[in-house]
Amino acid sequence: MRYLVTARVKANKAAALADAIDRETLGRGSIAGDEYLRDMASARQDADGRVRWVEVCFCSTPLAEERPYWEEYFELERVQDAHARSRCRDLNGTDAWACVDCDCTARLEKHLASKGHPFKP
Repeated sequence: MRYLVTARVKANKAAALADAIDRETLGRGSIAGDEYLRDMASARQDADGRVRWVEVCFCSTPLAEERPYWEEYFELERVQDAHARSRCRDLNGTDAWACVDCDCTARLEKHLASKGHPFKP
């Protein structure tokens, strides 16, 4: 499933987050692997400081695996379905791991790319 995540960088964590991104250690130890770096590369920041990105997650609870890694740097404000659950081929069992290469959120990602500015902690 894909989720639209809205978060704010925690006070005094921007430098540590930037370092983890630069050193490519963000999410190290997570089964999600390089997903964290891909997420930050496509994340957008609003004028009010909120950061948004689309997250791919295969956990039965949204971001169950990823949450501790994100919460080290971010206050997660909202995690919502990025598209209709009924159309998620991975979730409905018709195509395991479909979210890896699925373009179901292409419109949302294109819309996000036009908002705010690229996220740079």
